[in-house]
Amino acid sequence: MATLSNTDFNFPGQKSVYHGKVREVYNINDDILVMIASDRISAFDVILPKGIPYKGQVLNQIAAKFLDATADIVPNWKLATPDPMVTVGLKCEGFRVEMIIRGYLTGSAWREYQAGCRELCGVKLPDGMRENERFPEPIITPTTKADEGHDENISREEILAQGIVSKEDYEVMEQYTRALFARGTEMAAEKGLILVDTKYEFGKRDGKVYLIDEIHTPDSSRYFYAEGYQERFEKGEPQKQLSKEFVRQWLIENNFMGKPGQVVPEMTDEYCESVSQRYIELYEHITGEKFVKDEDPNLSQRIEKNVVECLNNLKK
Repeated sequence: MATLSNTDFNFPGQKSVYHGKVREVYNINDDILVMIASDRISAFDVILPKGIPYKGQVLNQIAAKFLDATADIVPNWKLATPDPMVTVGLKCEGFRVEMIIRGYLTGSAWREYQAGCRELCGVKLPDGMRENERFPEPIITPTTKADEGHDENISREEILAQGIVSKEDYEVMEQYTRALFARGTEMAAEKGLILVDTKYEFGKRDGKVYLIDEIHTPDSSRYFYAEGYQERFEKGEPQKQLSKEFVRQWLIENNFMGKPGQVVPEMTDEYCESVSQRYIELYEHITGEKFVKDEDPNLSQRIEKNVVECLNNLKK
């Protein structure tokens, strides 16, 4: 199956291109961004050696759906989705923090809690909590946004003290983060899922704060199945979940956590296919729609044609 691991386009008006861990972002005339969701997959801030079929399509289409479904809450950057793997939108000046919001104690937060940590990004955590337990109220645990390497936890107080974001803008981001998480939680519940935690990125354009990048995808979010959650929690059993955590767990079981000297385990075709199926499963659960595979073997040609056509239409 065809996968899109890298791109090297030269679109009309292109000023630059940024190759992220998963996305390729093309700057058009310092005004428009073309964001291509590749099939690359990363974990522990490391890009894994093989692409996952249809992953880019899954991420892009989920993000587009949620950007549209939350446009009444917060203005967002999206203008069009000219291709299953592409979103075209407004170029904003991104804030140097990611807003992570957690409804449950799990993942990296649980690992830190287990190690004795009782304060996360300046937020005090009560004693006696258990893995996958719901917080009384969702907590916001921001991270710095690193161009390379690991994002670092940071508190609201440190962000303001260092002048990374102004108090006024940060308060808007906090308000939007809580409102988006509430909407995402409602939409997940309608599909029998729990939105456990997620991250949002924001930017600024013409003095206004915009939601940018993807939202509520399995790369940026964690979902539990609602059915059986309470029973599993009470028994101390792992939750059935839809997120990228299963990839992290597979890597941990194979002695890889992104640390120096560690080697990524072999990703067989069968393993990549199983990951692809999990991504498609999440798409179908969270959207309530059947996933339609775009099986074009010439992904790059298709994307280039669709993007150029879209850019020409935006000029009109």
